[in-house]
Amino acid sequence: MFNNKNILITGATGYFGTQFILRLLSLYKPKRVIIFSRDETKQYEMQNDKIFKKYLKVLRFFIGDVRDVDRLKLAMRGVDFVVHAAALKHVPSAEYNPTECIKTNIYGAENVIKASIDCNVKKVVALSTDKAANPINIYGATKLASDKLFVAANNLSGAKGPKFSVVRYGNVFASRGSVVPYFKKLIKEKSSFFPITDKNMTRFAITIKDSIDLVFNSFWFMQGGEIVVPKIPSINIIDLAKALDKTKKLKITGIRPGEKLHEILCTRDEARLTIEFKKHYIIIPTTDFSYQVKKFKKNKINGEEGNFVKDDFQYDSGNNIDFLNIKKIQKLLKSTG
Repeated sequence: MFNNKNILITGATGYFGTQFILRLLSLYKPKRVIIFSRDETKQYEMQNDKIFKKYLKVLRFFIGDVRDVDRLKLAMRGVDFVVHAAALKHVPSAEYNPTECIKTNIYGAENVIKASIDCNVKKVVALSTDKAANPINIYGATKLASDKLFVAANNLSGAKGPKFSVVRYGNVFASRGSVVPYFKKLIKEKSSFFPITDKNMTRFAITIKDSIDLVFNSFWFMQGGEIVVPKIPSINIIDLAKALDKTKKLKITGIRPGEKLHEILCTRDEARLTIEFKKHYIIIPTTDFSYQVKKFKKNKINGEEGNFVKDDFQYDSGNNIDFLNIKKIQKLLKSTG
């Protein structure tokens, strides 16, 4: 699908973006990969990184902000596929700076949609988060609005325009800015304790490889308008701390502003719209796309037939049947470096 195609990634110098590009280039032979981000320094570092240097012939470095629709339109000329990864994601920071979060996560999403339609892009996959399901913080609320925009965008594009879909998943394990590098920093600094917000706190965890493969697969089977949710394990924050260093004391600090005890990927209110497959769920749109009958129950990759979940279904990190114990977490820590 991606061979000899032009792909643009917003927020491409972030953790997901850089890893996505490396995996894309290792598996496929795209014509152009456009790195769209506002961080000049990170783009310079990528251009001079020996890992990326061998791919410079196909890489295009485009400084721009998703808040600028005209810049997006310039970058998207001739583009086939878009991965929208740009977002302001830090929960406490967003609580303190809500208007900035709105400008990037909502208005930026709207601009990506407008530019994609105007430039006749074929497919767009937008990255979401578990915090968008029943949100209690501004980050989650903006990503829920973003999800709604991308789902509804299929009405704007029509039968011949681009298809838009969303992938919603949990924390990328050991990613930049997450709790794992923070705890590792405390170990290096020989801190006497790990700060724990709540001993019962759980989170979904997905590896960067699995999150990238989810995006790849979504491009293959997307009908347009669906939210794709992977089946991924949960982690208890106490077990994560013990997996890193079981000798450290734990200091309960209390839940931070905008933080949940457990995260949700599929809400009970979405159960009537949720179809289960072997490795993922699909939340179908409530809007009737009259120009085409969607066959969301069939996986276009392998022909697998999905089934609607029960009416009382909710998929959250606390009720998940798949939990990683300390040994499995340690194994995951080794695999992620």
